[in-house]
Amino acid sequence: MNGKWGIAWLVIALGSLSGCAGMSSEECVASDWSAVGFEDGARGYNTDRFGKHRKACAKHGVTADFSAYQQGRDQGLVEYCQPNRGFNVGSNGGSYNGVCSVNLEADFLDAYNAGHRLYVLRSNVSRATSSIQSKENELDRIEKKLISSGAAIIADETTTEGRVLLLAEMKNLAERTGQLQSEIKDLHDVRARNEVELEHYQAVVAHMGY
Repeated sequence: MNGKWGIAWLVIALGSLSGCAGMSSEECVASDWSAVGFEDGARGYNTDRFGKHRKACAKHGVTADFSAYQQGRDQGLVEYCQPNRGFNVGSNGGSYNGVCSVNLEADFLDAYNAGHRLYVLRSNVSRATSSIQSKENELDRIEKKLISSGAAIIADETTTEGRVLLLAEMKNLAERTGQLQSEIKDLHDVRARNEVELEHYQAVVAHMGY
């Protein structure tokens, strides 16, 4: 990347830290629209992004230069539409907006799909782990409740009716404990299978050079 684009990228990147709320008056006036286009292209945005810039700057009485923007965006898309970028976007769960040209899209999509597959497999493991943790937390709460209920049953101040209710509650909690233990066992099996699948696929993508 030459000096012009390096400086432009830095300026636009700093400006983007404020989010997508719109460009300020100063940003609209000072913008190099080819640099703005390059940044948006390098991030894989479609042309709808320009419409947001145009509306934001129109509020400040500034007219966005679409020709310059599009020229820069085309150059930015060349950088974006590379296989390594496609893999990174996919593996991080990002979406593809169909912005790549015909001569670049096939390789980009192959890499994107490979990365997205990795993202899905990682998510499967993470989701199983989260479910296991959630159910184990519920088990801990039930155990504490059973202990407190057991203590309440033998307390002198507990009425006969209260003991009957506590026993019914403890029976339900015991049944739920069995259900949770079974579900946790199944989830451990699912996670183990997911981990094996993930490990195998990681070897595949490593062989692909990612």
